[in-house]
Order: sequence, then C-alpha cells, then structure tokens
Amino acid sequence: MTAEASGGAPSTATRCGFVALIGAPNVGKSTLVNALVGAKVTIVSRKVQTTRALIRGIVIENNAQIILVDTPGIFLPKRRLDRAMVSTAWSGAHDADLVCVLLDAKTGIDEEAEAILAKAASVNHEKILVINKVDLVQREKLLALAQAANERMEFARTFMISAISGDGVDDIRKTLAEMVPPGPFLYPEDQMSDAPMRQLAAEITREKIYQKLHQELPYQSTVETDKWEERKDKSVRIEQTIFVERESQRKIVLGKGGATIKSIGADSRKELMQILDVPVHLFLFVKVRENWGDDPDRYREMGLDFPKE
Repeated sequence: MTAEASGGAPSTATRCGFVALIGAPNVGKSTLVNALVGAKVTIVSRKVQTTRALIRGIVIENNAQIILVDTPGIFLPKRRLDRAMVSTAWSGAHDADLVCVLLDAKTGIDEEAEAILAKAASVNHEKILVINKVDLVQREKLLALAQAANERMEFARTFMISAISGDGVDDIRKTLAEMVPPGPFLYPEDQMSDAPMRQLAAEITREKIYQKLHQELPYQSTVETDKWEERKDKSVRIEQTIFVERESQRKIVLGKGGATIKSIGADSRKELMQILDVPVHLFLFVKVRENWGDDPDRYREMGLDFPKE
C-alpha cells in the first residue's frame, strides 16, 4: 500500500503515503484523525470499539498527501467480531508506510499497551510515538512514560499532544508530511476521506446512538444506509436501518413513544446538514437481525474480513 503501487514513476515534487494509527480502545485515534484532517471523517465515542473498518482521513500538508488509516482499537478478542477487528488493525499497520503508536498519558503502559508495544516492534516500518491526553498528567510523569516506551522499542520521533484541544497536532502533521515517501497524490486534493458518503452517514448515526445509549445498548448494533436520493430542490433524502440483535434492544433504540429514535435522528440530521451543506431528510428504521455478528455479508459491508473460527 505504497504510493508507488498506483503506477508510474514517483515524482520528487510530491510525497504521499499511508500512516496507520494503532493503540488501545479509547486512546484517541479517531479524535487525532479528525484533528489532523480538520474535519470529521471518523466517529468518536465514549464507548470502546466504535471504529470497525479502516476509515481513512486524507491530509494535504505542503507538497505531501498523508492518508491516515484509523484502525480499530487493539484489545483481547473474545468474539468473532472482536477477532476480525483486531486482525484488521494489525493488517493496517503492516500495510502502511509509517505507523503512529498512540498511548494514553493517563493510563500509561498498562497490560494492553505493553502487548501493543511488543507486537508493534515487529512491524517493519518507521514508527512514531504519540502520547495523547497530556493535559491530564504532570510533566514528570509524561517524560517517564516517553522514556519507558522508547526503551521498549525504537521510535523515530516522540510527540506529546492533546488531540481534543489540538495542542501538538500541527507538529505531527508537519513531521508526517516530511516522512511519507516521494510519490504522486493518490486522491483528489479536495477529498478528505475515501469512505463513501453513504458509509459516513451511517457512521454518524451510529455515533449518535452511542451518545444517547452508551450505557443501555451493547456495541453490537450497526447502521446501514439503504437509500440516498439527491432531489431536484438540492436536498437529500436518506433512509437508514439500525440493526440490533434482540427485540429488547429495538425497544431501547425506539424509546418511549419513539422519543429516543427521534432524538437520534435529529442529531444525525443536523450533523449531516453541516457536512453536506444542503437540507437533509433523514428517515430511521430499527430492525432485529439475530446473530448478525456471525453473518459474513455484514463483515464485508463493514470492510472486515470474516474470521473462519
């Protein structure tokens, strides 16, 4: 997955490369992608495991195009969906040109981070250490964490940032632009993500579900955009189905008198209107799809490989 793979001799005038962000769930990968791009291209939630497929953000910095691969958070997999997500995360790291390893400044090197650092050492690319959420920790602890991580493996650079406030993000963007390999741009300069708008719209609605129901609803819910109609009056009509695994979950998403799904729809429609800059008519439906976590077709729709076991 290198710039040269697109064909033609690489140009010395431009640089282009894939940068994978790996780390434990909730370490801030999606927030960093959005901060680097300067727009929302991937969903952010308090609930772990909201990123399922390799959603890419695309950044132009000087003469470089940086293609960010926001991998699912790496954790101990228990179910088939978990195994698919972890496998996707590591394949994204191995296929990229550079790897950013994110650590949570507050959590430090716990058991999860230790395992990630050990496995990341085998990835044969230059690696950058990004310590996120530095605003929550004293400077002495940050320096000790950076030293401990660099003792475990070799990093080309170390950054201490707050992705949510943007502190330190510009420095990372400039460094990545210098480090990606020479080559032609792979995407149009005005494109911010290779995720189709139908997929991004589904991700936005899924984020709103988590924001409303992160305590009540397990993350085994998915959203699919069924219809996308661009109308003559320049508005867009979107129909989406929210799939859950049990009838009890369907009732939670609907809420009393349909209040919850109306609120989810209103929040999603508002954000879609900001992104599309046109009026949006959004219609949400909730259906039960039992054991969708074992259906190969659902994995393909999410851009994941279906684990055999």
